[in-house]
Amino acid sequence: MAILEVQDLKARYSSSGPEILKGISFSVEPNDFFAIIGPSGAGKSTLIRCINRLVEPSGGQIFFDGTEITQLNHRDLRALRRNIGMIFQEFNLIDRMSVMDNVLAGRLGYTGTLRSIFKLFPKSDIQKALALLDRVGLIDHVDKRADELSGGQRQRVGIARAIMQEPKLLLLDEPTSALDPKISREVMTLIRDMATEFKVPCLCNIHDVQLAMEFCNKIIGLQDGEKMFDGPTEQMDQSKLDEIYAMEVL
Repeated sequence: MAILEVQDLKARYSSSGPEILKGISFSVEPNDFFAIIGPSGAGKSTLIRCINRLVEPSGGQIFFDGTEITQLNHRDLRALRRNIGMIFQEFNLIDRMSVMDNVLAGRLGYTGTLRSIFKLFPKSDIQKALALLDRVGLIDHVDKRADELSGGQRQRVGIARAIMQEPKLLLLDEPTSALDPKISREVMTLIRDMATEFKVPCLCNIHDVQLAMEFCNKIIGLQDGEKMFDGPTEQMDQSKLDEIYAMEVL
């Protein structure tokens, strides 16, 4: 059974504005590392952000773990978001906080803001955060401020924080676009390995087609808000890529 089913999804940023997504449908299975590719302005980031309603869809349905989420009230949406981890392009860390506290922020949906302010986290959460920081290679940076880290290290904190949520789905919004090619490949390897280890399917908006082809088992190709391709990575060829990127402005 699919963990995520998107049916005829539409989105626009104002009632009179242009349609950004034009009836997108696809599904993500439990073992998928699913890429969204396409030229700038195709709607990739909008699609990712519709899944957890950071952007409100204007039409269609989104079923996450069997629940239709587009009509959920604020309270139910907050509970649902506990199960959807997100890794951001610009890391989205709190710079003045320590690496450890940034990772523990992954438990905010369970702990609550007040308890987190006073750092009243259960011992089990602290032990898990330390284990995750060790897993991503940052155990020696636990007490450093987040703004003291390199870009690659900051993204590793973001990965640990997302896994700290114990999510049922990971959304990746251009996780490597702020990184150089070598670090990008290391970060994608880490995400893929940890997603497999913790049995979390991924939906990844990614600008680098080569990384998508190397790390993802399925691809959806968007062009101007429309779906141009949806299938296994091995079925993607140069002619399909040329079609998807035909409108790319160089």
